[in-house]
Amino acid sequence: MVVNAALDDAGRVSTSAGVAIRLRGLRKEFGSVVAVDGVDLDVLDGEFLTLLGPSGSGKTTVLRMIAGFELPSAGRIELGGVDVTNRPPFDRDVNTVFQDYALFPHMSVHDNVEYGLRVRRVERVERRRRVAEALERVRLDGYGDRRPSELSGGQRQRVALARALVNRPKVLLLDEPLGALDLKLREQMQVELKSIQRDVGITFVFVTHDQQEALTMSDRIAVFHAGQIEQIGSPAQVYERPQTEFVAGFVGTSNLLAGDAARTVLGRDGTWSIRPEKISLAELGHAQTVGVRSAPGVVREVVYVGDVTRFVVDLDAGGQLVALQQNLNTSSSDVVAFRGKRVELSWRAVHEFEVGSAVVPTSDPLAASREPLAAELQGTPGTPPAGGA
Repeated sequence: MVVNAALDDAGRVSTSAGVAIRLRGLRKEFGSVVAVDGVDLDVLDGEFLTLLGPSGSGKTTVLRMIAGFELPSAGRIELGGVDVTNRPPFDRDVNTVFQDYALFPHMSVHDNVEYGLRVRRVERVERRRRVAEALERVRLDGYGDRRPSELSGGQRQRVALARALVNRPKVLLLDEPLGALDLKLREQMQVELKSIQRDVGITFVFVTHDQQEALTMSDRIAVFHAGQIEQIGSPAQVYERPQTEFVAGFVGTSNLLAGDAARTVLGRDGTWSIRPEKISLAELGHAQTVGVRSAPGVVREVVYVGDVTRFVVDLDAGGQLVALQQNLNTSSSDVVAFRGKRVELSWRAVHEFEVGSAVVPTSDPLAASREPLAAELQGTPGTPPAGGA
């Protein structure tokens, strides 16, 4: 259960009550390279927060500083209201799950999961009970006698997760733990991870560069770029209302109208974002619904990906938009025939958001996760974003 807490305009909590992790002015330099540049962040008790960004954005360095594997060049780290900035990793109530699992190959599954409890000198009977409980939680009861080499990639990942959970940490840090799995298994593990997090009720901080993972599992997402947080909010806020051009392009397909194109099509200045799945495509001359924005253009490229097709359209007004259409009644040969055709794109004005406009702060940081953009989208038909395809 996530504790509701009042946030200020920067997404920070005014008191330490209900805050699992607090970062203030966090900075990390490697020689002349600034990897993390003044990060302020509050992670709430029981929250699933994802640090999302490309390679080199600083997200993993932040995670390593929370774990104690790196010391910050400046700033402060608090866990449960206690300053742990200079404490070693073993003196912090956190556990870390790594991408490479870090299992002991010569130990059984049971012994791998039990290892941390043995180090902490937990009684034998209690160790066995907690190991059995942890393996059952990740659906690996009956696998205790196997070696890691006898398991699949997904099973090894669940062993690593059980080993971290058995110590009952207040915070679990996950460093791209699904990166080595194939697509189908990764999607399955996304659902399992979120389910396990709900069951155990502890704080998860998850690092990834995969936008679909972030949108699928998170209560909130912090988007990193060049060592700083570009935007933080619920998946719906970050996807539907990107605050910067970087966020619009990184979380989903970048669909931006600016300059002359914005003035001609939208009748206003600025840089505006429209998500591809909000745009409909029809042959030129197709009757338009009243109150719907439209823009003619030529289909420059067609990308068929099975369940959906992406149409890249050069607008007559200048600029380019991508439209995403489900293949409900079309095949690959049908959609490819659109290449070079003149078409008309249409969308509702409610789906236009100016890049750089402020997101209205809320007293409940997870309210937008439960009722995403209800005011703006009330009565609007459509499907949720497919991972920002």
